[in-house]
Amino acid sequence: MFAGYFDLPWWGVILVVLALTHVTIAAVTIFLHRHQAHRALELGPLPSHFFRCWLWLTTGMVTKEWVAIHRKHHAKVDTAEDPHSPQIHGLPRVLFGGVFLYEQEAHRPATIARYGHGTPDDWLERRLYAPLHKFGIFLMLAVDLALFGAGTGALVWGVQMIWIPFWAAGVINGVGHFWGYRNFACQDASTNIVPWGILIGGEELHNNHHAYAASARLSNRWYEFDIGWLYIRILAALHLARVTKLAPALRFVARPAVDRDTLLAVMTHRYDVLAKFLKSLQRLAAEERERLRLDAREGRLLQRLLRQDAASLPRSQREKLDRLLARSEPLTRVYAMRGELEALWARQTASREQLVAQLRDWIARAEASGIRQLEEFSLRLRQYAL
Repeated sequence: MFAGYFDLPWWGVILVVLALTHVTIAAVTIFLHRHQAHRALELGPLPSHFFRCWLWLTTGMVTKEWVAIHRKHHAKVDTAEDPHSPQIHGLPRVLFGGVFLYEQEAHRPATIARYGHGTPDDWLERRLYAPLHKFGIFLMLAVDLALFGAGTGALVWGVQMIWIPFWAAGVINGVGHFWGYRNFACQDASTNIVPWGILIGGEELHNNHHAYAASARLSNRWYEFDIGWLYIRILAALHLARVTKLAPALRFVARPAVDRDTLLAVMTHRYDVLAKFLKSLQRLAAEERERLRLDAREGRLLQRLLRQDAASLPRSQREKLDRLLARSEPLTRVYAMRGELEALWARQTASREQLVAQLRDWIARAEASGIRQLEEFSLRLRQYAL
């Protein structure tokens, strides 16, 4: 009576666990994240209700709470008010205790009221999924025990229960703001953990998401793969979903002059623009390090500080950066022009004509700077297009 309906070999149990947890990952990334939190796609009733029911059974999470906490994360990213930033709480606490940070934020009514709008509020949500959100996971336990037996069923259920707390609340919220590569110079610490978003449904491409939060597709470069986007395309082909928002495509067009279209493209792709500028700055810093005969420690410090926004640097680090910059006139000039470039898309009160004139002036000064890296970057900047 404790054997269960299926008598699976050990490898069969592993395959079943991977399949069940992958469905949960797909439900989180497609339903909770891209559909509910960011409205990047519309879901038909069938997949929407399936995902809600599956999440009720496998996570016990309430849609309104998850959406509210995630939206607050974007609104307060990597600040003291961010519910789960490793920059504030430390990586170990977020990686291994992210679920407790989630529960702590979920019990703050102000967060739910401010950020939880637009989530399901039907009979099922009011009478079952929200008030009895813990009942679903015990129902899942009973199903697992019936299907796989006492020992194997308990093991399958246990893995299901820790899967989202570790991979989503821990790895994505922790490692995804601590380690990896960056396509876009967002004003936060978000990173792409790996370019192949398979295990966590595409959420591995976290820096891409922070650059274009409302995009239904998280992959951005040709070598990146977002399996969640593949599932969305399949649902769309079956008329069960409709994509409403995507990140703007990056194009380059040769233009004789800087105009309004150039300005619009630069402002739209500002995170890509800044990322490319920082790479030019890093190449210049590498050359200046050799010329100035900086030791390895000073060279690493310079490279690290140049990647950060000056306004976010502590006073002691800003003073170190100023001392290093004072030794190099080219680095000082290029670093100052970075601030001018960022200010361009922050000037909300300037007219379109004023901004075009400022962009033209910036490019003209860059091309006449005599600094090779800045000249090359300015030529690329001219070609940004939508």
